[in-house]
Amino acid sequence: MVDINWEELGFSYIKTPLRYLSYWKDGEWDEGVLTEDNQLHISEGSPAIHYGQQCFEGLKAYRCKDGSINLFRVDQNAKRINTSARRLMMPEIPEEKFIEAVKQVVLANHEYVPPYGSGGTLYLRPLLIGVGDSIGVSPAKEYIFTCFCMPVGPYFKGGMKPTNFIVSDYDRAAPVGTGAVKVGGNYASSLLPGSEAKERSYSDCIYLDPQTHTKIEEVGSANFFGITKDMKFITPISPSILPSITKYSLLYLAKERLGLEAIEGDVKLSELDQFSEAGACGTAAVISPIGGIQFDDTFHVFYSEEEVGPITQKLYAELTGIQFGDVEAPEGWITNLSINK
Repeated sequence: MVDINWEELGFSYIKTPLRYLSYWKDGEWDEGVLTEDNQLHISEGSPAIHYGQQCFEGLKAYRCKDGSINLFRVDQNAKRINTSARRLMMPEIPEEKFIEAVKQVVLANHEYVPPYGSGGTLYLRPLLIGVGDSIGVSPAKEYIFTCFCMPVGPYFKGGMKPTNFIVSDYDRAAPVGTGAVKVGGNYASSLLPGSEAKERSYSDCIYLDPQTHTKIEEVGSANFFGITKDMKFITPISPSILPSITKYSLLYLAKERLGLEAIEGDVKLSELDQFSEAGACGTAAVISPIGGIQFDDTFHVFYSEEEVGPITQKLYAELTGIQFGDVEAPEGWITNLSINK
């Protein structure tokens, strides 16, 4: 293994030895290569720079007890990046090419996958950008698909604890804009409201639906879920919400493993009293418990500001158990990679 203090890892960029790089030109993708160069060399006229013609994904590789490595639902990331690509008029990446790129990067950098039991993972960032000599507002004529990785520590240092959030006056996305795809502009526009929330000592902000400002859509850059007092798992549904792979995994597990009624539906601010627990979910944190939400002059507390609710704990244990290979996974969820030593 490499000389890394696994206990000190946070969520920051670390250069690893190899990354995948492939070019699209004249209507087709090249074979792609692994390269040591962590710099992208692009034209100053690239549409990705000027007009935001770019999208990305985020996923993790998990070290199992036997030393092998798990990828979690990588086929869903392959599908989602193509949904984003279609929205921005970029060429789709064949699913098998995407999955093969991820596998190559993990295996080439396998020594950087944190040990089993450390809580760390290998974070992967696939990226698709429009490049080439262009300046007009039109789709690029050339594209780069790359995938790089870095080891990251556990999201919750010292254990999973609830944090508080505040409802934002800003809109995350337009009603029929790009909210449902994973494009950089969505995240750039969240920096200011997120910063303002943190200045007021909240973890991040809650975004409401842009049409009525009465329903919860997203929590920072994560999806919201709540557990009702009558044991229903509810998560918002909207055409401007990013379809989180973690969210849909939790919907399945809540129903099939925990026996809850699982619902995608409206989550109205006026009806928060129905929830006994709440959280945000996504690749980075898996589940981030929500202690309370501030909106207007009201502060609504869910289970507790200090303790994680029992259903949230069970969902977290079930999902992470599957990811690290300790709990049986639903069919097709896990791609296991063996390391040839």
